[in-house]
Amino acid sequence: MPNDHDFSDFFYAAPDGLELHARIYGEANSALWPVVCLPGLTRNCRDFHELALHLSMRTKRKIVVFDYRGRGQSAYDPDISHYNVGVEASDILAGLATLGIDNAAFIGTSRGGLIIHMLGAIRPAALKAIVFNDIGPVIESTGLAHIRSYLDPSPQPKTCTEAVSAQRRAHGDDFPALTETDWQRMVWALYRETAAGLMPDFDPKLVDTLAGLDPAKPLPDLWPQFEALAAIPMLAIRGANSKLLSIETLEQMRKRHPGMEAITVEGQGHAPFLETGSLSGSIAAFLDRAERQSKLK
Repeated sequence: MPNDHDFSDFFYAAPDGLELHARIYGEANSALWPVVCLPGLTRNCRDFHELALHLSMRTKRKIVVFDYRGRGQSAYDPDISHYNVGVEASDILAGLATLGIDNAAFIGTSRGGLIIHMLGAIRPAALKAIVFNDIGPVIESTGLAHIRSYLDPSPQPKTCTEAVSAQRRAHGDDFPALTETDWQRMVWALYRETAAGLMPDFDPKLVDTLAGLDPAKPLPDLWPQFEALAAIPMLAIRGANSKLLSIETLEQMRKRHPGMEAITVEGQGHAPFLETGSLSGSIAAFLDRAERQSKLK
């Protein structure tokens, strides 16, 4: 569990008035690029806690980690049609505007990477550098179906031990590299404590947004949006056991963005834990390189 002094909570109004939440780590007056962290479909800002600590302490960067509407400490939306990447991208821009941040480096896990594609289309000047965590312009429908399978019904364990067991059953084959501490950290990030026990920390209606998914039909790709990011420094991270980002898509990303760096994380699937192994250091080093190179242009 983190200490409250590790970060500050930030609440702001979305364009439609819904109250949203983010965490802020690091030095508000840092001259370095701030970093914006965007989590996956049902995840929240706690996923990035260890990485945010590493980046803010090692490089003295300001780190902003968002809870989308319906996740974490952000309010649930009564209209589930608003749970889409377009609305969520607008929410992120509203938060950054409130904070006075015009541009930043962005780290997006899964859904967060899709939002980055959207931001590139509507506000490309906001993106100074990009880290995609197990996401690209092509989403494998079998991988999305796998996500739906373990969300519906989402497990409701009573204790941390039960929650770890449930997550191991759902993800253990894809994540043989995780330690017991990693699994416990995952559970802490995913669940919130209630009088009835642990509950997944997201609006259950989010699962309904996947109801029309047909694994037999390929999903629309985002290659035009990806290619529009060609001038932006980029690092792509893929879990070796990922069902969502294929090896073929990663290779196509390399071809269409020749300067893109890539890391494959052995023993992990969708999506790699960014605080494990040497990933935090690799991400910090990438951001440092990208900023130095930008200043030489």
